Amino acid sequence: MPKNDLWGQGVQYPALSDVPDIETALGGIVNDVVPQTVLRFANVNARAAALTGSSAPVPGMITYLLAEDRYDVRMADNTWQTLTPGPWQVLPFASGIGADGGSPGYRTVNGDAQLRGRVNRTNGGRFTYSNAADWLLATLPTAVRPSSTEYWTQAVEIGAGTYYCRLELRSDGSLIARIPPEADGTTGGLHWISIAWRYSLV
Repeated sequence: MPKNDLWGQGVQYPALSDVPDIETALGGIVNDVVPQTVLRFANVNARAAALTGSSAPVPGMITYLLAEDRYDVRMADNTWQTLTPGPWQVLPFASGIGADGGSPGYRTVNGDAQLRGRVNRTNGGRFTYSNAADWLLATLPTAVRPSSTEYWTQAVEIGAGTYYCRLELRSDGSLIARIPPEADGTTGGLHWISIAWRYSLV
């Protein structure tokens, strides 16, 4: 009967009393050890194609994706969570909104999402207070949307003594800026808004 490794990892090796069968003996060792190494795949699609059936992913499995340059870990809820920072992606700006500085974008980091950069109005106008509507800055893709609305106070270009605004990131991906009442008109409005933030995806 095969024996187990000393670390309780389920890796078996043949005992001297076992019937000689090198294919079965070595196959058992390989198939026990490989899932506990860092598995390398060309991309996320190659991983999905390979890890099926008897080779399906299990909690604790770690993979490296070459195209994405990313380590992922398999969680108990059967999802993959990123262990290393993913690449920055360009913020999907709403109509009339563009980059002011800091390369506005988003990325995932170990179960969190990060935002960076400053945004402005592409027509050179200012963000001003409105009772009727908030300012839609961007709509984030499903993979980086929070499960519930995130709220935070953010730095802005100073206008009429205004040093902040409130940002909301909703579960539908809408990134909304709510401007304080004092930031109104052509002289009191804001030229840019910072969006820097980090929030949990789990």
